[in-house]
Amino acid sequence: MTTPAPAHHRIAIVGAGLGGLALARVLHVHGIAAAVFDLDASPAVRTQGGMLDIHDDSGQVALRAARLYDAFLARVHTGGQAMRVLDQRGTVRLELPDDGTGGRPEIDRGDLRDLLLGSLPDGTVRWGVKVTGAHPLGAGRHEVTLADGNGSAFTTDLLVGADGAWSRIRPLLSPARPAYTGVSFVEADLPEADVRHPESARVVGGGMLFALGAGRGFLAHRESDGSLHVYAAVEAPEDWLDGIDFTDTEAAGAAVLKEFDGWDESLKALVTDADGTLVPRRIHALPVGHRWDRVPGVTLLGDAAHLMSPFAGEGANLALLDGAELGLALAAHPKDTEAALAAYEETMFPRGEFSAAASAQSAAMLFRADAPQGLVDMFTADHG
Repeated sequence: MTTPAPAHHRIAIVGAGLGGLALARVLHVHGIAAAVFDLDASPAVRTQGGMLDIHDDSGQVALRAARLYDAFLARVHTGGQAMRVLDQRGTVRLELPDDGTGGRPEIDRGDLRDLLLGSLPDGTVRWGVKVTGAHPLGAGRHEVTLADGNGSAFTTDLLVGADGAWSRIRPLLSPARPAYTGVSFVEADLPEADVRHPESARVVGGGMLFALGAGRGFLAHRESDGSLHVYAAVEAPEDWLDGIDFTDTEAAGAAVLKEFDGWDESLKALVTDADGTLVPRRIHALPVGHRWDRVPGVTLLGDAAHLMSPFAGEGANLALLDGAELGLALAAHPKDTEAALAAYEETMFPRGEFSAAASAQSAAMLFRADAPQGLVDMFTADHG
């Protein structure tokens, strides 16, 4: 019996995050079809995280290229650009209102992803597909293998890795792997904050909170549904989280708060009052300046290309811009994929390097010995 040939796609995008969807959308706008493959069983299988500030010089540029800018503005969180900076005693060191003039409006990550998904033709995203690897076939073509127990695969003329930090496509281009940055997060959620957690709602305010000390801090933001999303950040060894039993939420909270001994009780309540489980996350990054030599028929975008720490707020914005610029380059070179990839990478590499360096510098500034003075100084200078 003859084995059927693998399915073939002109353009295959691995990963239905913001960058992969932005690429698919810009291609669709220009009449170019693409197939997107994602591990999740459906778009609703897991929550998409908290709020994102979409920058006017990156994420918003991408949304304009995707012809979704007006629809994005209709979904932004009014008041979300407000910010408070506190020290570990709970003293307000800086407070900035959202006066409507800022260039970084906030939107729920899930709302933004839904906007991108809804702009694509039905069937563009193939859900529940686990990519295990890929190998070149020659002339820029690749075969992508899938983990379904049947030896399934597909082939493609252009393969785009938009599959995040632990990309299965990156090894085609680079041996680099993300390394631990020295900072770990523990995430918490406080729903219906104004009613159920009014003191925490007051502490966080209407937008973003930074409560900082040497080597640690609480980062929190108010989401569009009125909940608070909190990150307890600690400079710690990579195995610190391994010593905490996160199946016991009360004990886990107590273990985390040992790192905040002497901090104001109103700040520690952001963890002790959380509803649901606490979620541990180690922060990883690729080397600053990560790049590769041009390999025919394949490229990367977003975290797969330039994973960085989240402290400059660039990750989602760069993923969107990567996707949009790659789509525009392919549309501008319809008969020369290699010229399109070269043009895309020529601008993506230095942009990613600049932002990754800024993110690393921001992390050092946020948690330095005199924190939160570095952040106060930065915003005071920015706002005159």
